[in-house]
Amino acid sequence: MPRSKMLPAELDPSARQLVARLRRLKDHSELTMRQLAAKTGYSAKSWERYLGGVSLPPREAVEALARITGTDPVPLLALHEIAADSRDGRRARPAVQQQDEQHERDQGQPAGPTAPHSEPTSAHSKPTSAHSGPTSAHSGPTAVPTPPRAAEPTPGRFPHIALTAGIAALAVALSAVLLLMLRLDDDAGQAAVTTSPRTTAASSPPSYTCRIARVDGRWSAGINQGRDTEIVYGASGADVAEAQCLLRRAGISPGGIDGMFGPLTLRAVKTFQDRAGLTVDGMLGPRSWKALRG
Repeated sequence: MPRSKMLPAELDPSARQLVARLRRLKDHSELTMRQLAAKTGYSAKSWERYLGGVSLPPREAVEALARITGTDPVPLLALHEIAADSRDGRRARPAVQQQDEQHERDQGQPAGPTAPHSEPTSAHSKPTSAHSGPTSAHSGPTAVPTPPRAAEPTPGRFPHIALTAGIAALAVALSAVLLLMLRLDDDAGQAAVTTSPRTTAASSPPSYTCRIARVDGRWSAGINQGRDTEIVYGASGADVAEAQCLLRRAGISPGGIDGMFGPLTLRAVKTFQDRAGLTVDGMLGPRSWKALRG
């Protein structure tokens, strides 16, 4: 998704903010659309629609993107909930407006054919005005015009106004909660190297802790029992976590210690291979392991 592509002008502000944050996560991870589809289970075409603002992504897609980029999903899910509520509110308005119009048409129909001006004047009716004087033999009795009734208010608009006010109040409350959560998230720093999985409805990733120590003259993180298994981009598990700990010990950040050989870990491996004078292929083989364990 090119960063220069503009979002649709009619996009709701809350949905626009959600799409902008998802775009930044995707750009920071350096994942292509195919790689994003392979890791989340949603097709590349679907991600093009989500990141282009054409359609609102499902909640599960937002959680999957947060998981593979090591991001806290709570602020993203709060934005998603606000955008979904706003979308549902816009869909409900046309139906309420049609009901109001139908109610107004029903209230505006005449009660019967007895309108004040539709009845002919009776020949035996007498003039009601005290100043009208005697009537001529050739002229009919004078009809007194009936004053028009004042327009009655249409009660159909009050439910629509109440519904709109309720939706607006809900949006304001959710926005306040979101701002509070973002403030707390910004104030909290990373206190340790250990990463612990968050409890979600989906299966949680394992937790790894770096315990750097020299064992028989070689560096070890205490995760994979000193194995030197060959691993490549896309791999996952204890061997990847061991390599991430050793890369961090060497002063190169692979991102989080999550056991996933993603774009950040790949970049860290290539940087280490270049510093160590090894072949820069992004694959951890025996020679790279030996240099890491030093």
